[in-house]
Amino acid sequence: MAALGWLTPRRRSATARSVLAGEASAEAARKSSQELEQLGEATQPDEGTPETEFPVVGDDRAAAFFDLDNTVMQGAAIFHFGRGLYKRKFFQRRELVKFGWQQAWFRIAGVEDPEHMQDARDSALSIVKGHRVAELMSIGEEIYDEYMAERIWPGTRALAQAHLDAGQKVWLVTAAPVETATIIARRLGLTGALGTVAESVGGVYTGKLVGEPLHGPAKAEAVRALASAEGLDLGRCAAYSDSHNDIPMLSLVGHPYAINPDTKLRKHARERDWRLRDYRTGRKAAKVGIPAAAGVGALAGGTAAAVALHRRRR
Repeated sequence: MAALGWLTPRRRSATARSVLAGEASAEAARKSSQELEQLGEATQPDEGTPETEFPVVGDDRAAAFFDLDNTVMQGAAIFHFGRGLYKRKFFQRRELVKFGWQQAWFRIAGVEDPEHMQDARDSALSIVKGHRVAELMSIGEEIYDEYMAERIWPGTRALAQAHLDAGQKVWLVTAAPVETATIIARRLGLTGALGTVAESVGGVYTGKLVGEPLHGPAKAEAVRALASAEGLDLGRCAAYSDSHNDIPMLSLVGHPYAINPDTKLRKHARERDWRLRDYRTGRKAAKVGIPAAAGVGALAGGTAAAVALHRRRR
């Protein structure tokens, strides 16, 4: 993304940096969404998706916001992206080992370690510095096919499709680079993506961020900014996440969902009677109301995970 004239000063408060990151991400998301609409690349709805009372069909002031890592996709997108860059000799083996350890921790613990995530982002920024945005976008398409496509949770994908079938827009909201998030959103037929915006000048990455990573409060600010620009009523919108870090985003909307929740989010969701769905174990939702298509997806998600594990062991 081109350098913006309103980049934040270094001493700006954390809250202000979150707002800046959110606004920058919303701007990038709207731009990419408009480009996708012009190209007509959105996928067609699957036939036979069951009709449900929620989401409400035809409510154009409602939309859905999905966290990416461990909500839509098993593992963290930035780690899969790093693996693909290593294959293309963007960095050395010791850095791959670091990426691998962080990914293993994320998969085993099921939570986002702030220090690991920050290290991963810093590494990614240093790796892409000096490279052209177009080059990384092209590589990102290949990496999606190699490492990400088979890691999409079918159950969560069905939830997103239910919103699309109802005529609503669906956005990814993630700390992953907005370019990577946009590729994933397009491949899934979603409207677009809100992600961390890396500064670029003349189409070349500078190694700096616009604001801060789209994480925690910054995600909420991004959703708020996008909703304002799109004329959405947040009380009629839905949000989905696995992490307690996304409670600010989930609390913004009228229909919050905890998907594959970590311990803190599960507790928070139960206290507030939020809907729950865990595709890692096949446990039933704690509250009735999840579209039926997601139930089928849960079984498929477990099967996909077993197949992936078998492949790794071989």
